[in-house]
Amino acid sequence: MKRKSPQRQANATHPTRNRKGFGIILMFIAAVGLVAFACRFAYVALGGKVDSANLSQYRQKVVARNSVLKAKRGTIYDRSGNVIAEDSNTYTIYAVLDQNYVDGKKKLYVTDKAKTAKVLAKYLPLSEAKINAILHPKAKNTFQVEFGTAGTGLSLATKQEIQAEHLSGIKFSDSPSRLYPNGVFASHVVGLAQPKDHAKSTDQLVGVMGLEKQFNQTLKGTNGYRTSQTDAYGYQLPDSQVKTQAAVNGGSVTTTIDSSLQSYLETLMTSVATKYQPKSLSAVLEDPKTGEILAASQRPTFDPSTGDGLGDMWRDILVEDNYEPGSVMKIFTLAAAIQSGKYYPNSYYRSGTVKVADTTIKDWNTTGWGTIPLNQAFPRSSNVGMVKIEQTMGATVFSEYLRKFGFGQQTGIALPGETSGKFDFGAYLDSAMASFGQSIDVNTMQLMQAVSAVANKGPMVKPRLVEKITDKKGKTTTYGRQVVAKPISKSTATQVTDAMRAVVSASYGTGAAYKMNGVDLAVKTGTAQIAGSSGGYLTGDSNYIFSVMGMAPASNPKYVLYISMKQPQKMTAPAESIMAEIFKPMMARALALEGNGDTTSDQAEVASVPNVMNTAMATGQQKLQTAGFSVATIGTGSQIVQQLPTSGGSALKGSRVLILTNGAMTMPDVSGWSKSDVLKLAQLTGKKFSLKGSGYATQQSLKAGALLGDDPVVIQFQQK
Repeated sequence: MKRKSPQRQANATHPTRNRKGFGIILMFIAAVGLVAFACRFAYVALGGKVDSANLSQYRQKVVARNSVLKAKRGTIYDRSGNVIAEDSNTYTIYAVLDQNYVDGKKKLYVTDKAKTAKVLAKYLPLSEAKINAILHPKAKNTFQVEFGTAGTGLSLATKQEIQAEHLSGIKFSDSPSRLYPNGVFASHVVGLAQPKDHAKSTDQLVGVMGLEKQFNQTLKGTNGYRTSQTDAYGYQLPDSQVKTQAAVNGGSVTTTIDSSLQSYLETLMTSVATKYQPKSLSAVLEDPKTGEILAASQRPTFDPSTGDGLGDMWRDILVEDNYEPGSVMKIFTLAAAIQSGKYYPNSYYRSGTVKVADTTIKDWNTTGWGTIPLNQAFPRSSNVGMVKIEQTMGATVFSEYLRKFGFGQQTGIALPGETSGKFDFGAYLDSAMASFGQSIDVNTMQLMQAVSAVANKGPMVKPRLVEKITDKKGKTTTYGRQVVAKPISKSTATQVTDAMRAVVSASYGTGAAYKMNGVDLAVKTGTAQIAGSSGGYLTGDSNYIFSVMGMAPASNPKYVLYISMKQPQKMTAPAESIMAEIFKPMMARALALEGNGDTTSDQAEVASVPNVMNTAMATGQQKLQTAGFSVATIGTGSQIVQQLPTSGGSALKGSRVLILTNGAMTMPDVSGWSKSDVLKLAQLTGKKFSLKGSGYATQQSLKAGALLGDDPVVIQFQQK
């Protein structure tokens, strides 16, 4: 046996000392680790960070749930408080297919695809086979599927109908939308509000056109929020703090639009646009006393609810288009000449042609009417005669009055994109051509503003579309009549009105097509050439902008109606006859809204017309009678569904208010009715009436109580 070395013997004899040394080393390592851990803990606790991650923010992200409280976009109303545009939601449908999507034992995915396809085919514009194919995607592990555009933009009613089918796995997401209950209804004027591109469900709509755009800041609300602390499953933590900021809904805009008149105008416009297919068509009805636009429309137009037609015309041609107005401009040429003392109506001139600079200007009747007095130039719409008037007045004076009438500058109407128009008489020919509406650019609202000076016997009133706005805080701002200038005197306005009367009444006038029996009417027709893209003007019978400006009653105009039609593609009738299909019924309908003609005293008392819509017939009748009105009832029902005049307006006490019930539409006894009351009856029922004579109704071809049909009812009038 080998003997151990002395060193090995020493180690073997001191095992306790070895273990002690090893323990010291372990304790040292543990102490270092503990110190390092303590330092790290202190760093994390005090600094709130791990590497670059902020623990406080991370915790908030994990357990803080933020929800947006959506604000409602404000409402746009007509003059009587009827809704034109209001806040809404649309819905997108989708189907969950993942079979792991359950709540306990409740299956939250589509369990019966065949049944689901069959049911959804009743509500979506997709076939049962197509829906079934969507529910069987090729990709495996598909969590959910959607149904394309067919499954978007669903109304609340459609959503509720589908939910009532109790289909498992069928879900909906919502997005903000705008409801336009009247469809095509002053669409470019009211405008459009749409989601932003790539909008989230919490984003608000943005006005992109018309009043929606002009008053976007007023109409849009301010979203609120709600913040709460939740666990990983979404349940609120005990004693956690909830922060809430309430949403602020948008304000409202009340317009000057009369829904009854606007709806009727849309009907007339559609009829003419369909029949004659003009490239564009516009019409504006205004109360010149107040500047209120009661109805305004254009073609092409669109349905803001569906977007149909939006691609055909984005511009609001009433304010965004400059154009040469043609002979309607002669109203202001004549007014300027009379006001400046440079009009000599009894002097004679040679009609037909006149040479200005190097250009020959012709009358529409190129052979002329021989040598005629200057007072026939306006009713005959003689370009040569207007040039003679302008030459006597001079370009400087003419230009001065055009500016007084507001041409070459915006009216400031509450619509986006209004043009200023322009005229520049740098060349003598320009001034001469402007006298009959060429070589000058205007927009429709400038014409409406300028003609108000004639209608009001001097004061020129700014056109307006807004009655009042109410902001988010409830503060209301009301807009009233605004006189912007007085370019002419009462005497001048009266003479211009008489000349416009002659356009309709004189045997040589150009406005015979607009004559309305029993209506004191003042009119000016217009035919403007259209500039070609390569210089000069287009040729051809239909390559014109045809127009008419009319006022009624001419002695004290309550309505001004302007219609413009560009290049009818199917011109199967004279331009005046085509536009008369809008002008005459529209003006008649407007005049029908006036109070009963029996009351003419300046001391007559005016009262507000109460709202009796959707009330019992007896209750409504009593309410109207208590307010001081006479009541005429049409129909056999027990519930009132329409009334004229509409609520909110004012009418003379004792005047007749017509109410339509939900029963069969029957003919009332109209004995003693004024023409305006019979016209109200035509408006309310939509039936045809032929009015003969003047004064008050004495006979009717359909007896009282008989059903109103499609045949015209003849009403005979006689003076008392």
